Amino acid sequence: MARTDRLMRLMDVLRRLPPPVTAGRLASETGVSQRQLYRDIATLRAGGALIDGEAGVGYLLTEDPALPPQSFSRLEIEALLLAVQSLDRIGDAEMTMAAREAMARIIATLPGDQPRQALHAVMRSFSVGPDRDPPIIDLAVLRHACWDETAVRILYTDLKDNMTERVIWPLGLSYGDRNLMLLAHCRLRMDYRVFHVNRISALEPIQESFRPQRVPLMRAYVQGRTEIASRRCASSGP
Repeated sequence: MARTDRLMRLMDVLRRLPPPVTAGRLASETGVSQRQLYRDIATLRAGGALIDGEAGVGYLLTEDPALPPQSFSRLEIEALLLAVQSLDRIGDAEMTMAAREAMARIIATLPGDQPRQALHAVMRSFSVGPDRDPPIIDLAVLRHACWDETAVRILYTDLKDNMTERVIWPLGLSYGDRNLMLLAHCRLRMDYRVFHVNRISALEPIQESFRPQRVPLMRAYVQGRTEIASRRCASSGP
């Protein structure tokens, strides 16, 4: 793990876990030895992070100057926490953890009594996980292909159990209770297609960029769907 990534991960753990956090727990969470952890704590302190505590006692991040101070109303804090908790229902552990770590960063910069308000939030979301088959492919690879606007080659089995190999331009993911869907521009059909992600058995990024086509393609797709909906509404009549 790169040094910068390791230090960022250590800051995330200090924000997320109830203080004081022992050196052993921090070392386990960040995947380093305790000797390396002590060096990393010293590096963060030298960079301006206010970390109280010592070996044998535990550590507490009292302030994070890396982020500017920000303020939210109590209802806004509750809404943010509720949104993060509700991510459990999408069944994407990596996405859920990313949201929790981001929320921990936000709470670390709140002024006055707001961190205490976040700790004692009164609203909770208890969501049942999605009733769908987990994906076979690595979702992180697919997300990066969407972000980077790079083509991927997939092996896909449709709802009639026909298997095809095709190159697609991935545009976006849609999370539902029963299905995780991928909107893409299929280079085989030269048209938009919506794929069931759990039916993609193989995915391979290829050296083909479609930047900056994603935004125009998404805009055209939404416009087309809107026009279809309008025509259906007009034909149904009052």
